[in-house]
Amino acid sequence: MPFRIATFLIASLAGGGCALLISSGRAFWPGAWLGAALWMVVDAWRAQRLLDVLRNDAVGLPEHGSGVWGDMAERIRKLLRAREKQTREAESRLQEFLAAIQASPNGVILLDELGRIEWCNQTAASQLGIDAERDLMQYLANLVRDPAFVTYLASGNYSRDVVIDALALKQTHGRPARLSVQAHPYAGDRRMLLTRDITALEQAEAMRRDFVANVSHEIRTPLTVLAGFVETLQSLPLDAQERSRYLALMSQQAQRMETLVNDLLALSRLEGGAAPPVNRWISVRALLAQCENEGRGLSRRLFDQGHKLSFSIEADCEIAGAATELQSAMSNLVSNAVRYTSGGGEVVVTWRLLPDGRGEYSVRDSGPGIAAEHIPRLTERFYRVDRSRSRETGGTGLGLAIVKHIAQRHGAELRIESVVGKGSRFALVFPASRVRMVAEVTEPA
Repeated sequence: MPFRIATFLIASLAGGGCALLISSGRAFWPGAWLGAALWMVVDAWRAQRLLDVLRNDAVGLPEHGSGVWGDMAERIRKLLRAREKQTREAESRLQEFLAAIQASPNGVILLDELGRIEWCNQTAASQLGIDAERDLMQYLANLVRDPAFVTYLASGNYSRDVVIDALALKQTHGRPARLSVQAHPYAGDRRMLLTRDITALEQAEAMRRDFVANVSHEIRTPLTVLAGFVETLQSLPLDAQERSRYLALMSQQAQRMETLVNDLLALSRLEGGAAPPVNRWISVRALLAQCENEGRGLSRRLFDQGHKLSFSIEADCEIAGAATELQSAMSNLVSNAVRYTSGGGEVVVTWRLLPDGRGEYSVRDSGPGIAAEHIPRLTERFYRVDRSRSRETGGTGLGLAIVKHIAQRHGAELRIESVVGKGSRFALVFPASRVRMVAEVTEPA
């Protein structure tokens, strides 16, 4: 402000001085007023110039101008630079936030007051079968026509979620899919919808129910038999031979329950245990020797005429892993082959080294074979192709589930091949990193 007053006075005095020189001292005041008027015109022009620049988004502000208008232009320029920096930072944070929502495994949809799509991430678009760009500002209820969802969206009661069939996911994955959707009001009548694929969750819950039901059924059967025998022993006079027979049957049922419990505990340990070591080597020859002892003993116990059992090792190798788990998996495959192959049948157990360095343990039998539709489900818990045959031979329906878990823990692959009437072949293929030749082991110096 003092600068403006000083320049005004200087312009007035200059105008008055010029008038004195021209008029020989008779027109000082008119000259002073004329100088002041000229100063005001120039000042108004500079102010108008600054206003014109500001009307055009402050593009072309004069730099380091003189006077109050130059100072004002410089201050405005600094404020604008700070505002632009804040805007860029806010835009960057917004993009990071949107990128995080895009990466979310759950779907997010923002609806306006009328229920139109303002924004949605790709997860929600794929789950609901909509287009994240094309369907903007479209009514979501017109795009997702599930009656339960439309009713839920219109109800205004969003204290719980609604579960609908996700047809888009079904078309993508080729299996039934279920979607949980819950709305959260915000900013007045706007709503944010969160979608979540709960297909795996519902399948896990169904598997849990089936598992509990199967365990209950498997235990109830021998318990019923035991209870019946106990009641018979308590209420009927039996001779020594009958009592001995009943006790033998009771022992058989008790052993069956014990086997079932042991298998369940084994599965529990496998699912919650630490990963098998990669530097602990077990001899394949020792593992097969144990399998042979168990297989021949089981064959003699189940069938009078036994089986034609053969065990061969094409390459003397070692496997890295947990010895008890590997022994369990290999023995399970041998015992299954013996149980489901009629007496006198053939069971061939082989270990070989594949050309790419992987090791293959295979068990081939001449049993009845398995129909193709059963093969994908053989590793499910308690799944049996022939339930009566399995119970007769003492199977629990958990053997292949245990084998599958052990194979996965060791990075191995369980392969199943079978032809009805011609027998089956089960193979465990171990990765090359877990297999080595015995000859490769070097003794320390």
